[in-house]
Amino acid sequence: MSFIARMLGIFIQSMPPGTPIGIKDLAKRLSIGEISIGKALRELVRFGYLERSLESLPGGRIATRTVSFNHPRAAAMARCRTGRAAPAAHPVPAAPSDEAPPPVPPASDPVEPEPVESEPVAAPPEVVPEPEPEPENEADAGAPPASGLPGPRDSDNPGRRRLACEVLSELRRVDSRLLLGERDIRYLAGGVEAWLERGAGVEALVGALSARLPDGLRNPAGLIAHRLTAQLPPPLVPLPRAPAFVAPDPFVNCTECDLAFRSPTPGKCKGCRG
Repeated sequence: MSFIARMLGIFIQSMPPGTPIGIKDLAKRLSIGEISIGKALRELVRFGYLERSLESLPGGRIATRTVSFNHPRAAAMARCRTGRAAPAAHPVPAAPSDEAPPPVPPASDPVEPEPVESEPVAAPPEVVPEPEPEPENEADAGAPPASGLPGPRDSDNPGRRRLACEVLSELRRVDSRLLLGERDIRYLAGGVEAWLERGAGVEALVGALSARLPDGLRNPAGLIAHRLTAQLPPPLVPLPRAPAFVAPDPFVNCTECDLAFRSPTPGKCKGCRG
């Protein structure tokens, strides 16, 4: 487990019950970016220290209820012995969501856990906005739309092309499911260049391509091609340039009273010319 995930787990356990622990709430309390907090929360879910469930709210909204465990292995063993799910504040009805359900931690470890169940700290539901429309089965998204991938206006930029290939090849460090082959990287690099040409930063680009991956992803290249095309940002309006600097006239001394004044040529000051 990464250092940020460990620190975040200790910080969540130190807060009183009912404290909001959403990504934006934690970003306000800690000096960590939202992308790093999201990765750490997913890591805590994968190791069993957090458990997320969805429930429907009035008005068609979806809320995420998060439960934090200080001893997840004991909680997992208790669920296996009793044959029931982890305790939750309310039963959670099935609701469509593009976020993968948290995996159940393995219970085959030979170390026998303590017979004390952890007391979960239930956070209030975090209201999330409705997801943007994407393909009905994004995991099977194949080739991009008929219009093709976007491309940069200036294609003769080797440095930007190299950066685009590095961004695509490093996506597997964010999520192992985004492993791309060299042929797919060469095909998708033009779309990434179009984003970079329009002023998108590398961190924002990686976040847009790796956010909310569907469960059972089988075609990562098709998913990235769809997002590069459907979420292409508009070009930025160029900032107004400051006026050019004009140097002032140099100082010269008056030929009569020796007074210093600014003038392009030597001569008399304004008082002596009188």
